[in-house]
Amino acid sequence: MSSPGAIAFQLGPIVIRWYGILMATAIVVGLWLGFRQAKREGLPADDIISAGQWAILAGLAGARVYEVIFNWDYYGRYPSKIVAVWEGGLAMHGGLIVGPLVGAWLAYRWRLPILRGLDVAAPSIVLGQAIGRWGNFFNEEAFGRPTDLPWLYIAPEHRPLGYAQFEYFHPTFLYESIWDFAVFLLLVGVLRSRLRHRPGALFFAYVGLYSIGRFAIEALRLDSFWLGPVRVPQLASVIGVLVAVAGMAWTSRRATASPATS
Repeated sequence: MSSPGAIAFQLGPIVIRWYGILMATAIVVGLWLGFRQAKREGLPADDIISAGQWAILAGLAGARVYEVIFNWDYYGRYPSKIVAVWEGGLAMHGGLIVGPLVGAWLAYRWRLPILRGLDVAAPSIVLGQAIGRWGNFFNEEAFGRPTDLPWLYIAPEHRPLGYAQFEYFHPTFLYESIWDFAVFLLLVGVLRSRLRHRPGALFFAYVGLYSIGRFAIEALRLDSFWLGPVRVPQLASVIGVLVAVAGMAWTSRRATASPATS
């Protein structure tokens, strides 16, 4: 497994990168899936998707800001790279913090059902993550420790300092993509029907399941952000699990107290 290169094709001065193609595909597929589900549930699909579009833009901005903050040693030296999102560098946790918050705030402003809207969004988000992770493959980034398995070949110019002698690395982007797709199947195939009477529970289930997988996979990464001796993504994942547990308990009590609440 080796990247064919970051550039898909070029038309004169216009360069089209695989990273951008995959991000665009993830967004389109996610919005289409969310629109269909909102219509199926009798929700104001157009308004929910409008909120979702703004949430996506906010999430992308949050993901970039998160990346820049925790990788300031690099971006402080090369400030022109801050806007070069086509080269990669979108930190998932930043997007997952900012995007849903903006979407929920817009739903509140527009008098939309916030919790049911988040439940509609959850499968779309995690499926988009599963698709978007493949952008890391083409950019030769977000890979893990060296391995003796003939797994992911990384070109010498993309190998971290101190790892020039190694050729094959764990494809952690692939591990996460597979995990995200498994979470998507679990959400839509099992949990959606079981949690239908608890608005918001499907979203919190997504947060918890994604966080569990990310915590485990992050242990293999070579490019983690660190806060002292702690990997920042693992810390964020622990917080995500705690939020999920609290959210699941809250939606359970809420559904018991008011079964008709939507």
